Amino acid sequence: MLLSTVIPAYNEEGCIAETVQKLYATLSKENIDHEILVVNDSSRDGTEDILKRLANEIPSLRYVNNHMPNGFGYAVRCGLDNFKGDCVAIYMADGSDLPEELVFFYRKMIAEGYDAIFGSRFIPGGKTVDYPKVKLIINRLANLFIRLLFGLKYNDITNAFKLYKKETIEGLRPFMSPHFNLTVELPLKTVVRKYSYTWLPNTWINRKSGESKLKIKEMGSRYLFIVLYCLIEKYLTYGDYRKIDK
Repeated sequence: MLLSTVIPAYNEEGCIAETVQKLYATLSKENIDHEILVVNDSSRDGTEDILKRLANEIPSLRYVNNHMPNGFGYAVRCGLDNFKGDCVAIYMADGSDLPEELVFFYRKMIAEGYDAIFGSRFIPGGKTVDYPKVKLIINRLANLFIRLLFGLKYNDITNAFKLYKKETIEGLRPFMSPHFNLTVELPLKTVVRKYSYTWLPNTWINRKSGESKLKIKEMGSRYLFIVLYCLIEKYLTYGDYRKIDK
């Protein structure tokens, strides 16, 4: 099963090379057939030049340019329109995710056949490193709110680190979110549309270079919009978009 990783990148010249190289080294060592797809989101620094060089050195790497409109969600959606694998993971360019954990997720999906594997930083075995305290508090409150609305046991919906089968991604369309709220839209639709899923612990490490693209003040209403959108689908569409078992 071909594993694709979609990596959105905007002005990540300080970390994109190390992220891609570590990911490639780990997946190659584990003999996992894979592709690394980086979406350059109209970066204004040297990100694209680095990707051009890396593409000549790493056979499984390719990159595409996401033109206007830009934004995290648009970049990921561009990647989801272009990946070639049988399953796909969203992977951060800033080095916050660990490639060894992606291997663990991939093995779990193959072994047990889940439609999606979600990461949680807040269960035994999961952890965060240098998570800003204010963001952590907001994160925990937002996830509690979502859990109560949807009756979920899973406690890290906002975590971007997740793995989906290709068929799952196709079944979650159309996508609505242009920004970081896509990280909520994908798992909530997975739940609402009755795709099978489980969760595993994962680690999140704060970036060592560059600047975080997540702006809390700008995202609150956008997250709320997509949560309510998925809630409306859950209760008012009578399952029109649910997974159809073959």
